Amino acid sequence: MKRANHLYRSVAILLSLLLLFTAADAQKKKAKVKGSTASQDMLWTPVDVSQQDLYLGPGGTAMLPDLSKITFLKEEKGGYSKKFRIKDGAGNTWVAKVGNEAQPETSAVRLLSAIGYKTEINYLVPNLTIPGKGSFTNVRLEARPRDVDRGKQWYWGKTPFEGTHQMKGLMLMMAFLNNWDMKSANNVILKENGQRQYVISDLGVSFGKTGSNSLPLFWRIGRSRNNPGDYAKSTFISSVKGNRVKVRFNGKNRSRMDNFTRADARWLADLLTQLSDRQISDAFRAANYSPSDIDLLSRAVRRRISELDQVDQVNRMARRR
Repeated sequence: MKRANHLYRSVAILLSLLLLFTAADAQKKKAKVKGSTASQDMLWTPVDVSQQDLYLGPGGTAMLPDLSKITFLKEEKGGYSKKFRIKDGAGNTWVAKVGNEAQPETSAVRLLSAIGYKTEINYLVPNLTIPGKGSFTNVRLEARPRDVDRGKQWYWGKTPFEGTHQMKGLMLMMAFLNNWDMKSANNVILKENGQRQYVISDLGVSFGKTGSNSLPLFWRIGRSRNNPGDYAKSTFISSVKGNRVKVRFNGKNRSRMDNFTRADARWLADLLTQLSDRQISDAFRAANYSPSDIDLLSRAVRRRISELDQVDQVNRMARRR
């Protein structure tokens, strides 16, 4: 009997300790989540759009690469485009992307950054010789600053920003740019000064057209990248019914692109309408597009901005009736 009582007491003590440690662990996790404040997680921040430099982009003059000396470090694996890690004359590290994704990515970054989204820092170099690798035209250089830690990828639908205008605005911008390769593997969290910046790190398929239809796998048919003619002829907003705004987007994560409202369109339009014609053309001049392509792409971008702006105008007219 005594042995049984001793066993019961031992079990009771063990259970009490287990509950104590479980509660402490739960409290620790709760505190950790509580400490993850909105100020630490950044997707977008308000900016004076009219004052943004779309030629130099988010890096400005301060981050311009020093091309006086280029040192090859290694070849970057993965992805559609060939990429090399290099060091410039100032000792700064860059990832050089060559091929037909370099130009559209340079322009896309400038448009996103200009309206407040966190982006990579990049520049387009018309001609670059990489020792031991050859000479290339239209090379995108993407910065790898020493004080920025490249964290894990972030996933569409699993961020601190779900349901906000800034996230819906970013998704609308993917349709705006015709960035059909909207996969989570192209996203990265950049950590700088205690801040986690949610960035789309690969926008290379922009400024072409998305697939021909929305069926699984078949959406790939007819898609293109870096094709100003295709971009200019493609549809952005396909319909506005009630409070729903439907965009033409046949690409990866298509299922997430069906839930835009007039308010989402208005929020983004209020930002994009602040861009001047000069700023828009600068985004394409920065990517070394030809004068005719700069004009074609700039007019296409302005038309899409007008479409967003008119969504809300239709809403106001409907309320007057």
